[in-house]
Amino acid sequence: MHLSVIIVNYNVKYFLEQCLYSVIKAGKKIDSEIFVVDNHSSDGSKVYLEKKFPNVVFKWNTENIGFARAN
Repeated sequence: MHLSVIIVNYNVKYFLEQCLYSVIKAGKKIDSEIFVVDNHSSDGSKVYLEKKFPNVVFKWNTENIGFARAN
């Protein structure tokens, strides 16, 4: 089984950090990948999270396109 997890982020880097730790831990025994779509956060999410989670695929939007379109 292969699992893809898509998480939309907007200015909640510390909550996202905890979410990513949980998803990574839960997915250790299965084939999985994690995508984070950031809706143009201004809280420093990019610099903070890219270094901590090199195996997560990040997409950094240049504008807030809303949850539905980002997902």
